[in-house]
Formats: sequence, structure tokens, C-alpha cells
Amino acid sequence: MPRSPRAGGDGWTSAGEGAGDDVSPDAGPVLVTGAAGGLGGVGRMVVELLVARSVPVRAMAHRDDERAAALRGLGVPVVVGDLTRPDDVARALDGCRRMYFAMSVSPDYLEAAATVATVARATGGLERLVAMSQLTVSQMNPLRTRESHQQRLHWLSEQVLDWSGLPVAHVRPTAFCENPLFLSLAAHSIRRDGTLSLPFGAGRTSPVAARDVARVVAALLADPEAHREHVYELTGPRAQDMSAVAEEYSRALGRTVSYVDVAPDWWSREILPAAGLPPFAQQHLLTLARMHRENRFDRLTRTVEQVTGLPAQTIEAFVAEHRAAFTPVAGRRPVGATPGPGR
Repeated sequence: MPRSPRAGGDGWTSAGEGAGDDVSPDAGPVLVTGAAGGLGGVGRMVVELLVARSVPVRAMAHRDDERAAALRGLGVPVVVGDLTRPDDVARALDGCRRMYFAMSVSPDYLEAAATVATVARATGGLERLVAMSQLTVSQMNPLRTRESHQQRLHWLSEQVLDWSGLPVAHVRPTAFCENPLFLSLAAHSIRRDGTLSLPFGAGRTSPVAARDVARVVAALLADPEAHREHVYELTGPRAQDMSAVAEEYSRALGRTVSYVDVAPDWWSREILPAAGLPPFAQQHLLTLARMHRENRFDRLTRTVEQVTGLPAQTIEAFVAEHRAAFTPVAGRRPVGATPGPGR
């Protein structure tokens, strides 16, 4: 079981103010990849948390844009490069002994993981590699093929990183609260008719906020001696069916939100394409929806609290923070022309 950080005044400052003492002066900066993008902005939040702890940080970004400029505004040096290019990875990793590996949903995920593993082994000196993965990886094996392309890439990436012999910790969050299933796609049906219309059936779920994932990652990087586990599985604070999830939306928004179980075929045909996602991401979301329907997200851990000292954020609190996304706006065209057929 993951060990908790040293006790502090508010549960997180135990890994915050003064925690820079955990970092040896000659340890070099912590390399954070995916620092300028990705679902929920985990990489950016990891950078901010490490900076707050006085941990030296170097960020790697795919593009030199306003997001990279914002990182520089924090006083963080930014290396612009491609995780699938060994020269770029070597340049970013130079002098670093700790690294966070992550990238957005992409068909290049496995190539990036293999590149990172190869370069890190060749250069040596890496003392801690924290790698983003997914909770459903724990349910996979070489013969299980029904997961999404992205989930298979996560599983294969874990195998590659383990084979490399690097000191890796795999962080496996469940579905993010920021996932379109719970944010943008949910908001469209809630704005349209006050329903949370998803093809999840009676499946239970426990989505986790990106902020909580970032807190765990930052703790593992800032004080690796206190957190020696190989795998960290992260969920929200409650596993519940979608009717109970809808009640959390209702409390956060101050109006009734009801769960409607829509037909998967209708949802995939009428709603998912209209969300404007690339086919690779659509296939991933469609698989996540199917797996919810199969009740494969009925998981609950206390790892967020054990590592950070703070409980994971509730759906109610998350929705309250993003209230504007769920508020109807005159003239806004909803995704999907008509409500889907319920089951």
C-alpha cells in the first residue's frame, strides 16, 4: 500500500512548503513531459506543484506556443521536442534523474514510451520514472483485445518500461472527471434537457479529477523514497451508478439532473461524431462507454488520500467548479439534434 507523506498542517503542505528539502542539490531538475497539453492539464499542474515545492523542474512541450510561454512564465525552462525522436528526448533528459512520462491520447504512445525507455537506459542515471497509464490496464493480458487502441498502447507501454529495467512507477487513474464523457458530452445533454444521457447502463463508476492525479504524480517525483510502490491505482472517492452520479450533478448545479441510459448505437452515431474528436479518440471514448456498461469501472481505491494526505475530489465539487460549462446559453447549438432513445 502506498505510504502517506509526512504529516503537515493541511495534509498537502506536508508535501508542499519545505518539501524541497527532499531533493538533493545535485539531483538535477525533474523532467515533466506533456507539460503543455493533455486531458485535464495534468502535466501543467505537476509543474506548478513541483515549483511550489521548490523542486527544480524542466518541462518538455511538443510545440512552442502560448502554453509553453506560460510555463516559462513560471520560471521553468522548456525544451520543445517530440517524444518519438531520440535526439529530442536525450536533449530534454540531459542532467535529469527524475522524469514524468505522459502524452495525450495518440497512436504514437507506444513509440514514445519505447523511445523514452531506450534513451533513458542508454544515458543512465535515471532514479525515478513516473509513467501515466490507465486503471483498466490491470484487467488486460496479451490475449485480451476488446479494449480501445489507446488502452492497448498503455498496456504495451507498461510492458516496455518494465522490460527496460528502469525504476518506474505506473500511475493508473480511472476515467478523468475532465473526460468528455463527464464534462463536454455530459454538458451538452444537461444543457439541452437536464439529463445526463450516456450509454452506461447500470454500470458504476468513480471518476478522478486531474488535479488529484497531478498531486499524486508530484508527490512521487518530489519524494520518491517515501513512495516506493510500482503501481498506483487512482479513483475518485465514491463508486456509484449513474443515477447517483446525476444526483451529484444536481446538487452542484442547483437543479434536477436525471440519468438517461441511451442506446449505445444511437449515442455512437448521433452524439460522438458531433463532438469533433479525431477517430482515434472517438474509438477510445466508445470503448470507455462500453466498458462502463460492462461495469468494468466499478473500482475504488484510497490511494489519492494515502499519497497526498487529502481525499479525492467528489464529482459534485468538480461540477461546481465547472458550472459554466453546464449552463444553457441562448443560441448555442447542442450536440445531437434530438434526445436519444433511453433504455
